[in-house]
Amino acid sequence: MPLYLTEADVTALLTPLDAVEAVEACFRRLAAGVVENAPRRRLALEGGRLADMAAVDLELGYAGAKIYAGFSDGAAFVVALFDAARPELVAVIEADQLGRLRTGAASAVASKYLAREGASSLGVIGCGRQAETQVACIRAAVPTIERVVAYCRTDASLKRFCRAVGADAAETHREAAEQDVVVTITTSRDPVLRGEWLPPGALVCACGANALGARELDNVVIQRAGFVCCDSKEQARLESSDLVEPIEQGDLDWLEVHELQEVVAGDVSGRQSDDDVVVFKSNGIAAWDVAIAARAVELARERGVGQAF
Repeated sequence: MPLYLTEADVTALLTPLDAVEAVEACFRRLAAGVVENAPRRRLALEGGRLADMAAVDLELGYAGAKIYAGFSDGAAFVVALFDAARPELVAVIEADQLGRLRTGAASAVASKYLAREGASSLGVIGCGRQAETQVACIRAAVPTIERVVAYCRTDASLKRFCRAVGADAAETHREAAEQDVVVTITTSRDPVLRGEWLPPGALVCACGANALGARELDNVVIQRAGFVCCDSKEQARLESSDLVEPIEQGDLDWLEVHELQEVVAGDVSGRQSDDDVVVFKSNGIAAWDVAIAARAVELARERGVGQAF
């Protein structure tokens, strides 16, 4: 019978390290060509959007789709997981925490493979709940991180976030940007990170803006970058103004944009020197949702968590 997992179940089952391991393995399967990923679609609701995204992971043995309804006051997420070899619904999983973990895990994988050796500081611009899993997952993947510096515009949110994750509060965007790894995870439609602020060797994980017309990075970030990658070029063409607009303006070419799976698989080297600025543009893909949902189901079965329906 299918398994139903609640948000509380997912939170109890999955650690940041579980998420990192699941997403890293997903990147390897993407590189091997055994995963088919469909970009996100969005449909208009009254005052909101309905989005869906799907993937088939033949090696893992699952197919799945995430669907969510988002409004100004929040969103509701669910993943439906199917057996890839027969007509069987395996699980239905409430997927808000699942999504936060897989997004944080993707940045963590990027940090593991693309941060300069010995990276010891993490800057975070944005202090929402997505930001908390960014910190937790990157710490799990990069044990040399010793200090986290965070910035957001709302003082109360900044203080709460810093208490929750053990971060130092920055007074400006720039202070958070002057770290070895820099994560942008905001809802801003205008750039929150300027390339002139970045130190030599910085890795930028841009995770917030995933709709055309919204940007977190200015063009100087891209101009300074020695290596640029994303999670899916197909999806980036549809969603990522952080790449689309610099390409339209001649600061970048799609031929220069790689996918992170190429680095994880060892097909491209990524960083060439400790002084390179490197950019990972993360939009969030369904293949990660399937991978982490499969891990949640595996752990739930081992521990007797969830409800059959």
